[in-house]
Amino acid sequence: MKASLSPQVRKRVECLRHLQSQHDELEAEFLEERNELEARYQKLYQPLYTKRYEIVNGIKDVEGPTSNQLAEIKEDPVTEEKGVPEFWLSAMKTHEVLAEEIKERDEGALKFIKDIKWSRLHDPKGFKLEFCFNPNPYFKNSVLTKSYHIIDESDLVLDQAIGTEIEWFPGKCLTKKVVKKKPRMWSRNTKPVTTIEDCESFFTFFDPPQIPENEDGLDDDAYDELQGQLQQDYSVGTIIRDKIIPNAVSWFTGEAIEDDASDGIDDDTEDESEDDEEEGGGDGGNYDSNEDEEEEERKRSVKKEVDEDDDEDEEEEDEEKVSGKKKIGELPIREGHWELPSQCKSQ
Repeated sequence: MKASLSPQVRKRVECLRHLQSQHDELEAEFLEERNELEARYQKLYQPLYTKRYEIVNGIKDVEGPTSNQLAEIKEDPVTEEKGVPEFWLSAMKTHEVLAEEIKERDEGALKFIKDIKWSRLHDPKGFKLEFCFNPNPYFKNSVLTKSYHIIDESDLVLDQAIGTEIEWFPGKCLTKKVVKKKPRMWSRNTKPVTTIEDCESFFTFFDPPQIPENEDGLDDDAYDELQGQLQQDYSVGTIIRDKIIPNAVSWFTGEAIEDDASDGIDDDTEDESEDDEEEGGGDGGNYDSNEDEEEEERKRSVKKEVDEDDDEDEEEEDEEKVSGKKKIGELPIREGHWELPSQCKSQ
């Protein structure tokens, strides 16, 4: 607590901290009840997911009521296709974030996805994604998994992310590429030099960045790069869990894009209306001059306090640098665990 606070203010702040503790206890109860409710509804969703799996993969045909327009469609037995081809690939490619992750060379393998599932982990806490594949010419695995272990669900402190090691067939690895380089002019070797290099691919999702046990060995650039990779990796995982799996057909048809866009419009409209109210003052823009002076005085006072706080923070940073410690971006709140940025927490 800042020493500059008066005893009366310090006492009030202590009371606020006590209220925060009570809030944290209620939030812990909320998370526990939410997980129980989530588990209950996951069981209720499962029969629907099973029927979806059967229809997508042509195990069962459509039964039950259909619209008159669909009833009039006559199937051609010659060109009849089983299930819904490329269902999961098309659904994922419709989402703008996943579309950037999926490269053209990945699509041949992703066409073989027959189902995507997720489940909650309890010890350790977190969640797991399962990508189920039909037999394909790219790799031996029938299931590729990605697990996220979370230390603190309320603050989303990531312990680690674990992916499946893919057993690629010879010459089929999509995360590596063979590069042939011409020998240097003065080299005695006249044959092209062949090297294997990493390349961008959706399948690097199953080989996530590793969190170091001690981040002190990272410089600023390395820390920021790793933090960005972790954020992007977790974002992709939550998009698949929260958007693609429960609403797969809406992403397949493209309807989900309109829903996402309308949500964004609502948010923008609210922001604009709030800005208008602030500019207009709620009374057509007529202000009392005394109120303006009081407001300006208040702003100057706040700015002065902020500047003083900034000076104190700079002094603390200088002391940390002298002692050999680094203060880089959003540091993990526990050694070996990383706190995910706020934009991830809202997903």
